[in-house]
Amino acid sequence: MAFLDRFRRGSRTRVSRPTGGLRTGSTTVRASDKVDVLHLDTWVGERRGVEGFVEPRTAVSEVTLLLVAHDGEWTRRRVPSVKWAHDFCNKHQVPSYDAAVVGIPQRMRDYNSRMKQQRRQPGL
Repeated sequence: MAFLDRFRRGSRTRVSRPTGGLRTGSTTVRASDKVDVLHLDTWVGERRGVEGFVEPRTAVSEVTLLLVAHDGEWTRRRVPSVKWAHDFCNKHQVPSYDAAVVGIPQRMRDYNSRMKQQRRQPGL
């Protein structure tokens, strides 16, 4: 193959686009599915003091719903839309906020710090 062959139109090989998600620039984003919804339903039902934080779509992920329990334990999953996330929270009687406006709660950061500390000191 000559050096300039790679720039010729006919000699390039085509790369197929991945399926199963939305295409945003050079990134393919996986859409939410039933497994995500089931996880959120289960998670809300097993914890108390849960609040929902709706995170907007970005270049690398779709809309996500961050659920944070009273002790800071949290989970995040993709959801179909911002409206769906707020409706989900209303259905489960969980307060919901726009994360871009209010930010992430301090108790979640504290929980992450505690978990990180526990991983550093196994056996305590």
